[in-house]
Amino acid sequence: MRSLHLITGSDAASFLQGLITSDVNRLDSGLIYTAMLTPQGKYLADFFLTRHGDAIVLDVDAGLAPTLIPRLNMYRLRADVQITESPLSLQRGTGAAPDGAHADPRHADMGWRLYGSEAGDDGTDWDAIRVAHCIPESGAELGPDTFILEAGFERLHGVDFRKGCYVGQEVTARMKHKTELRKGLTTVEINGAAPVGTQITANGKPAGTLHTQSGGRAIAYLRFDRATAPMKAGDADVTWTPPD
Repeated sequence: MRSLHLITGSDAASFLQGLITSDVNRLDSGLIYTAMLTPQGKYLADFFLTRHGDAIVLDVDAGLAPTLIPRLNMYRLRADVQITESPLSLQRGTGAAPDGAHADPRHADMGWRLYGSEAGDDGTDWDAIRVAHCIPESGAELGPDTFILEAGFERLHGVDFRKGCYVGQEVTARMKHKTELRKGLTTVEINGAAPVGTQITANGKPAGTLHTQSGGRAIAYLRFDRATAPMKAGDADVTWTPPD
């Protein structure tokens, strides 16, 4: 389930610009995907933002809202910003987009999102799309220990390295300028059955964790240096092809 909120006031855009990982100026072009981090650069919440009249709509997983909204209010201080629950509802799908819908900025296959008077979902197998394109989700692959670059936020257009400072920016920028990431989320092939959360091993050593699965594939958090050896998740065989 999603929780929708309206952010209003003359300082709404500048307030968000100093807090989130994406450039608020991109709201003029449509929907943006972004995150809020702790000062230590770790994931707090991911969400969508779009303009609706004079307000900015914040679309977040309902399980994250009780943490995110108080955190945003903590940073308001004297800014002219109000955050209220929205009367709008969310529709999403992958077919022909209705008038007023926004393309999901993470990947074209994730379809569209529409904020209006009706709620609905066209029955798309969202997990299959997420696994195919390694798109993480809160409560599944994203949690308090997540670094967003390891979770693929740059590829998913969820972080901007030219916008300037935001909470957690320094740690994120340092990770960006490393030679390469040694750990992160990726899509793997899985042959056999293993529950979500099963440890992946390579030559008997911990190599990662298994997450969302669909059609013989899964999202996994891997140590890339160990993932080149034959891997197991319980009794299942796991294989990974490094990207070019």
